[in-house]
Amino acid sequence: MEIKDQEKELLSLIDPDKLPVHIAIIMDGNGRWAQERDLPRQEGHRQGVETVREIVRYSSKMGIGALTLFAFSTENWKRPPGEVSFLMSLPEKYFKTELPELIRNNVKVNLVGDEEKLPRKVRRIIREGAEATAANSGMVLNFALSYGGRWEIIQAVNRIIEDAAAGKIKKVDDEIFSQYLCTANLPDPDLMIRTSGEYRISNFLLWQIAYCELVYTETYWPSFTTLDLLKAVHEFQQRKRRFGKI
Repeated sequence: MEIKDQEKELLSLIDPDKLPVHIAIIMDGNGRWAQERDLPRQEGHRQGVETVREIVRYSSKMGIGALTLFAFSTENWKRPPGEVSFLMSLPEKYFKTELPELIRNNVKVNLVGDEEKLPRKVRRIIREGAEATAANSGMVLNFALSYGGRWEIIQAVNRIIEDAAAGKIKKVDDEIFSQYLCTANLPDPDLMIRTSGEYRISNFLLWQIAYCELVYTETYWPSFTTLDLLKAVHEFQQRKRRFGKI
């Protein structure tokens, strides 16, 4: 059966009124995808950007409220300098070609991560993308760059300490704590997808995924398609989400 036919069949099974509001994706397997094809690792990252384009477009078209893509972790700074430099060049290439379409499709861009550690050029291009889409009211597209869940929680705690010392807050609950996170004002992810066959969350959105449904796929990110996305959404809709209740 052709992929398009499979997509149509899956779409007929998916309830459009029960779509995940916020999808988070750990985009894993670029290097292994390239190595299996005797290609440089950079080719895997290039193809990974093509997958980002396709999944962002399709998610927006589906009506997903927010999409958070784990693009570069705090631990990824330990990779060889040449690879880090290449990875830092990808945001500019992406926004140069995709920003007009993101604006047309009413997508709002945000950066999630430790902005200060990013090269100045990367900070600028992300900021320009965020400013150009700030008035958009459609899907929120979060790029997690130089991001780590533990870093996020620690920086939230430090900001809370500062505000408490200034008398701005006296008591912290779940709702208040969430407002100090990078994803403030967004619903927590209800579906997280990890590609490449790895079964771990790798320090991603540790607070936010408390009740998230996790879907793992053997597919490497560069080979991940809209059909794979639909399969994950369909699996999400088959699960019974009790949130601790019977």
